Amino acid sequence: MKIVRSPIVLSIVCLATFLGMSSRILAEEQPIRVLVWDEQQPAQKKAYGERFLGETIATYLSAQAGIEAKTTNLGAPEQGLTETALDATDVLIWWGHQKHTAVKDDYAQRVVQRVKQGKLRLIVLHSAHWSKPFVRLMQDRAKSDALQKLPLADRATAKIDFVNDQPIGKPVKEDTPLTPSLEKLDDHWRLTLPQCVFPAWRDDGAPSHLTTLLPQHPIAAGLPEKWDVSHTEMYNEPFHVPPPDEVIFEERWDHGEHFRSGCVWKIEQGRVFYFRPGHETFPVYRQAEPLKVLENAVRWLKPQPPADSK
Repeated sequence: MKIVRSPIVLSIVCLATFLGMSSRILAEEQPIRVLVWDEQQPAQKKAYGERFLGETIATYLSAQAGIEAKTTNLGAPEQGLTETALDATDVLIWWGHQKHTAVKDDYAQRVVQRVKQGKLRLIVLHSAHWSKPFVRLMQDRAKSDALQKLPLADRATAKIDFVNDQPIGKPVKEDTPLTPSLEKLDDHWRLTLPQCVFPAWRDDGAPSHLTTLLPQHPIAAGLPEKWDVSHTEMYNEPFHVPPPDEVIFEERWDHGEHFRSGCVWKIEQGRVFYFRPGHETFPVYRQAEPLKVLENAVRWLKPQPPADSK
């Protein structure tokens, strides 16, 4: 049987096709919306002149095609973490050092929930390993990992006690048992949550030497296999976090210290990227390679639209 479509039906089909294609093109052309959250320590001016560290990062990112970056800080309404601001953000970059406890739990939880729902991606820099959003997300990932380790028959009914369930951890010594750790007791399990810290650091500004471990990863695009950060603070392993899904960069120092300096975790529907080089008194984010890492990470982390919108 030959099917004949009327001109009206054909017009409707063509219009629907055009609108579908237009919506996809429009979605692809929308800039990646980046919000740089920065404590804005006065000491940053030593390395970044008239701009704060976060402003320096946002200025660089905004100059790259397809990225729109803004900054915020503790002094902004609701500490820069309003529902409206977060809903208008694809990727949040977090710089914190001295004022982690000043961030209100409710505001930090807004970030955590959006990351887990896949609505927001998080890039955590240097001392922000102790920021409330990062610690909470690492704790949630540790809980998920622990559940997967339990026998399948026990997962629904197992009782798990959580130790170290606080947003800000404490310094650890070199011989401190690594966290997170899961232990079977008589009638229940005990999960010691990650402290998100490490046993040693040194802020003498000595250079670090990075190796790109995953050169094919999008975050490593355009970066050499070996490259240096000319002045930075040293962190030394072990880093008390859940095992990363990917370790993109390793960092070493001339005294023998080393650190996993570019790590990715998937947490429910979202992703977190931790990038270690930094310290506010050293101009790390005036150097081409660290800035390129952030640009690559922003592009790779951008949340994808739902499948039914494509």
